Amino acid sequence: MKRKSSYKWHKLKSQFEIQSMVLPSILFLIIFSYIPMYGVVIAFKDYDLFQGIMGSSWAGFTHFKEFLNDPLLGNVIRNTLVINGLGLLIGFPAPIIFALLLNEVTNKKFKSIVQSISYLPHFVSWVIFGGLILTMLSPSNGIINYLLTSLGILDDAVNFIGQENYFWFILVGAEMLKGLGWGAIIYIAAISGVDPGLYEAATIDGAGRFQKIRYITIPTIMGTVVIMFIFAVSAMLNTGIEQILVMQNPLNLSTSETLDTYVYKTGLQQMRYSYSTAVGLAKSVIAVILLILANYLSKKMTDNSLF
Repeated sequence: MKRKSSYKWHKLKSQFEIQSMVLPSILFLIIFSYIPMYGVVIAFKDYDLFQGIMGSSWAGFTHFKEFLNDPLLGNVIRNTLVINGLGLLIGFPAPIIFALLLNEVTNKKFKSIVQSISYLPHFVSWVIFGGLILTMLSPSNGIINYLLTSLGILDDAVNFIGQENYFWFILVGAEMLKGLGWGAIIYIAAISGVDPGLYEAATIDGAGRFQKIRYITIPTIMGTVVIMFIFAVSAMLNTGIEQILVMQNPLNLSTSETLDTYVYKTGLQQMRYSYSTAVGLAKSVIAVILLILANYLSKKMTDNSLF
């Protein structure tokens, strides 16, 4: 046992330069992820800003019960699940399809230009990108309304962002456009690892492009797809805040209020710190359950899993 421990220490010491590259990430996790976990105690207390965490009185599960009895709970959870459900149906396959199509482009210069253009929206803040979406959908000078009225599809301009029935699709579409190129990077990397000999053998056998995609590319990257799908399922209760707040208004509030915006408003705007922490903690617990469940089903069905 001592010899084995000595061997591990010697191996770690010999790879110190490489191992040290991980240290910044470990420190980042400790400082910004693990140390703040102590603040979860606020969910079980009547937190007072002036008395601090230690000085605040215990409340037990009072805030959790209050959330479960909140009349807004049903609507908030519905919006969260519908937005993420549409994201899984529309937004999740989009980067995969884009990566598969991009892999078939033989002109390297054109392929590089398309990749650069598709990556660009990811580096634009949601305030700017959301503003562009709102401008395009504007009923007065938006290009979408102009095209639809010019083609005779609409008689009059429509305030799309003010219609609650359109909000889910507008948001999911905007997220898909913004993250399409960036989300495809990991699939492009996975595709680049496919053995070229497989494509050459398929060509000799007379396989076409779509047959190569179906029988070679997709099965090869399926492990990556499954892992990303597990992550997506575990994030079913996360919708983000910036993109929704940019597009949210009183007219679409019934379909745009999600768990994330609800926690933000109750926690920071209403200063109900204990209540919002309880909601966030409940959401995190459910996310862990979804992660374990998705991982279990994936392992049973595809033999691919995180752990």
